Amino acid sequence: MKLTVQGREAYAYSGGKPFDPALPCVVFIHGACHDHSGFTLLARWFAHHGFGVLAVDLPGHMRSIGPLLPDVEAMADWVLALLDAAGVQRAALVGHSMGSLVALQAAARAPQRATHLVLIGTAVPMKVSDMLLTTARDEPLKAMRMVTAWSISSTASKPGYPGPGNWLHGGGLALMRRVQAAGGGANVFLHGFEVCHRYRAGMEAAAQVRCPATVIIGSADLMTQPRAAMPVAEALHARVVTLPCGHHHMGETPEHVLAAVREALATPAATA
Repeated sequence: MKLTVQGREAYAYSGGKPFDPALPCVVFIHGACHDHSGFTLLARWFAHHGFGVLAVDLPGHMRSIGPLLPDVEAMADWVLALLDAAGVQRAALVGHSMGSLVALQAAARAPQRATHLVLIGTAVPMKVSDMLLTTARDEPLKAMRMVTAWSISSTASKPGYPGPGNWLHGGGLALMRRVQAAGGGANVFLHGFEVCHRYRAGMEAAAQVRCPATVIIGSADLMTQPRAAMPVAEALHARVVTLPCGHHHMGETPEHVLAAVREALATPAATA
């Protein structure tokens, strides 16, 4: 579905069902140089089981008109403005990687509007090496190949995993290249990693969150290592779910992620 958010056209996938703002709402927020498609399984399940679903493309990513937003705080404000545009007062916020920081910041900026918070593949702070930032600036396609190799665990590296017709390396790289090409000349890949690297307000944000929280980590995650999620998980008093995967949680262990998010959203919501 298309919405007008902060004066520009924005896109959110509603899971194959018409969006109904009267239903309990869940917002899915993607990571750096990705789009809504990483949440297709979750979006479709929740849309067909009594939820209103908004799986967003952040500004400058695929179907949402840019420009790219300058930082996590601006992205969080955009998510809250998207809720206004969709006629939604309160929602569960689910984010992966960079999107987890956006979800955290949005839940802190408007704690009365967040019913649940789910952070997938998170780290606070989410530091990025100088080497990766430099390569992303000078040779973005090379950096995409590096990140693809690091994001997917060795057990999921072969074609046909987790099922016939899948190739996580090829699919992940193709998606990043499409998002980069759709960026109107902007280096979308570099921008996402710079945004993550600069964000330093995560622990302060966690102190403002009032809703039930779940942190989902991958035991073989090299991008956001499990230990890097523990401080924010403790600050949020979050339930921690560890899955047998790398950083490509929704691709490597789709049914496990779905089960974890279903359990998270089954928890009684925070009161307004």
